[in-house]
Amino acid sequence: MTKIISTHSYRGGTGKSNLTANLAAGLALRGHRIGVVDTDIQSPGIHTLFRVDPHAVHFTLNDYLWGKCGVREAALDVTSGVVDEAGNQLVPDGGKVFLVPSSIKTGEIARILKEKYDVEDLNNGFHDLCRELDLDYLLIDTHPGVNEETLLSIAISDTLMLLLRPDIQDYQGTAVTLELARKLEVPQLLLVVNKALDSFDFLELAQRVFSSYRTPVAAVLPLSTDLIRVGSTGLVRAMYPDHPFSSGIETLIDAIED
Repeated sequence: MTKIISTHSYRGGTGKSNLTANLAAGLALRGHRIGVVDTDIQSPGIHTLFRVDPHAVHFTLNDYLWGKCGVREAALDVTSGVVDEAGNQLVPDGGKVFLVPSSIKTGEIARILKEKYDVEDLNNGFHDLCRELDLDYLLIDTHPGVNEETLLSIAISDTLMLLLRPDIQDYQGTAVTLELARKLEVPQLLLVVNKALDSFDFLELAQRVFSSYRTPVAAVLPLSTDLIRVGSTGLVRAMYPDHPFSSGIETLIDAIED
């Protein structure tokens, strides 16, 4: 049975898409079949991390929601995007990563914001994708904040990963989302602190966040110039397996698999 994992943050700019993509890569490197859906329809971008040329994309999540294609037709096999620094493919036999991207065309973004869509279609798409691609994990990259799509993603999740920076605004927003997730009875709630300065005591920071929310802190990820240098053109987990960020991704995967 597919395990559904939603990645969410109350505010934008936390590194949510980067985390989702690297998590997908890490799981695929362990031989799992992974699906990723970019439901951040207003500001999509996760495709860049898998080196997808948007001009070569035939169907997107938008097309599925408008009834132009099945959700399977919108799923791209992006396994070849999980490569090391030299461009060598790393995913072992049996491992796969499929991505359902959202459209980056301004007219299509504007249309979906204006006309909306049936959220139940999105729910059906998630389940169809899990079945048709025989996925071990489905990762949902959500839109920041709280809206109908976010509530749906949270409600159907086996695991909700809440990403926050060591910032008071993130702390307050995370409390709101956690309260919603507890009301929706999500089986596993995990906090991930991102963009922590190297000068911070990561253990002390994790303990402080845990004491604030009484929710497990699965990983504290560093703010790194290496991530800035990569600039969303690849996956740090694959390119730099010994990097502290990659170690944090592996710790997070251990928590999910347990």
